[in-house]
Amino acid sequence: MGKIEIRALRESDLSAVAEIHALAFPRQHHSHSWVKCNAGAYPRMRYFVACANEANRICGFVLWSEKSGFREQVVLELEQIAVLPDYRNQGIGERLIRESLPMVVDQLLERGARLKAVIVTTRMDNSAQRLYKKALGAEVEAVISELYSADEVIMVSRHPIPPDPTLNTDAQKSHAG
Repeated sequence: MGKIEIRALRESDLSAVAEIHALAFPRQHHSHSWVKCNAGAYPRMRYFVACANEANRICGFVLWSEKSGFREQVVLELEQIAVLPDYRNQGIGERLIRESLPMVVDQLLERGARLKAVIVTTRMDNSAQRLYKKALGAEVEAVISELYSADEVIMVSRHPIPPDPTLNTDAQKSHAG
């Protein structure tokens, strides 16, 4: 695997993201329409992609969704994350989360808001729960029986960006929420 760049979605990325979405979420339909309408809902919805520079190939994406209106204290949902099969188990999902979330936080700070928490909902049997715990510190808070295709867990991270000792105190407070 060559170098992977994490960056904001570009309009030219929509088809590639839709293809990844269709592969990763086979029970969902109309992937191109789904991705296109979410991408058009910026700043409520924010896509970031993992781009394999050796082939300039989009190999993964993450979709962050701002919940319950534009507030001063923001609750984000990690709505979807997916990585192409050939690129899985290489840390790309974790990088998508860890590198895109500070970009979202910086965008929030520009409008005078700060991150309060991140929520994730996923199937109870989804092994990605380990990723959400590792990358965000998210913990299971509730289980909803048979919500979509199975039991769904709601995970919450109240401190999604871990303290960085290299940041000064004021910057740390603004990023830590």
